[in-house]
Amino acid sequence: MHDHHPAHTGATIRPVSRRTHELPAAVRGHPRLAAYVRESYSVHRRTDLGDDLAASLRAWQLLMPDDGCFTALTSAALRGWWLPPIPAGAPVFMAMGLDDPRPIRAGVRTSRHTRPIAFECIGGVRAASVPETLLSCARWLSLVDMVVLMDCVLQRGECTGREIEAVVRPRRPGAAPLRRALALADRRSESAYETLLRLLHVLCGIEVEPQYVVVDEDGVVVARADLRIAGTQALHEYDGDEHEEAPRRVRDRRRDRDIERAAHVRRGYTAGDVLHRSGSVLRDAERSLGLAHDPGRIRPWLAELRKSLFTPSGQAEFVRRANPRLPVRERGATA
Repeated sequence: MHDHHPAHTGATIRPVSRRTHELPAAVRGHPRLAAYVRESYSVHRRTDLGDDLAASLRAWQLLMPDDGCFTALTSAALRGWWLPPIPAGAPVFMAMGLDDPRPIRAGVRTSRHTRPIAFECIGGVRAASVPETLLSCARWLSLVDMVVLMDCVLQRGECTGREIEAVVRPRRPGAAPLRRALALADRRSESAYETLLRLLHVLCGIEVEPQYVVVDEDGVVVARADLRIAGTQALHEYDGDEHEEAPRRVRDRRRDRDIERAAHVRRGYTAGDVLHRSGSVLRDAERSLGLAHDPGRIRPWLAELRKSLFTPSGQAEFVRRANPRLPVRERGATA
């Protein structure tokens, strides 16, 4: 028997009869409750939990079996790592078993594994372990992007190089690029753009010393610089937006004078210098080393940078590769 309401069409949103906090954080199906908002087809999250990543992933998690977990950039973002710019259209990355049913829908990229991937729960969300997250990221990200992630993990002490090497087995997807990124990683980096500035020099064949301690003639510590050009008194540093704020600017100028009195030369570079004017950074390093300018020296850096998510071309290629082509869904099919 069916109830008929000729004066009303469409789904009815029922008011919440229970206290919102007593409801499940996320549900499958099509709940007609004002307390839920749609995250994807047939998965909803509670509205009061907000729209941050963890709240969103609680809904997506319903599409996985109990031993499935989020991985790659999804896990990295949940963990709060330094990240390259994530483009619109980036999928949610999931790791599942070979025989687990795969969610066929837009916005999901699943990897299949012969045995369960190690994971830990972060705010009720299952995230692949740190080494497994890095290995999965290496399947999709460029060398530049991977070194940024790797530096963050090592700097925070979330993982060791030995633990990363333990997941690098022959034939595992991402193993080769992960090894290459690990060889270039340095735990002394303190930000994503410090990493980029260091990589710019290293890929151009310029040896640098990170976190160099400057002392005056009496041996008193004057400053700790992001990078020193090896064999010189030249210091190259990344200057973020916070350096433009008045109180910080005053301290920076005082520090600059102290560095100069200690017979060193400091050069500060912005994100724009690193990403768009890297040739000028290289020329400064060449001048400090007494080298003639070689236009070919910058090419390895530019080639790697173009593949990264720090550039429009790298973002477009990532979105193209990371989003699977979906089969045409037949009318009435479910997922």
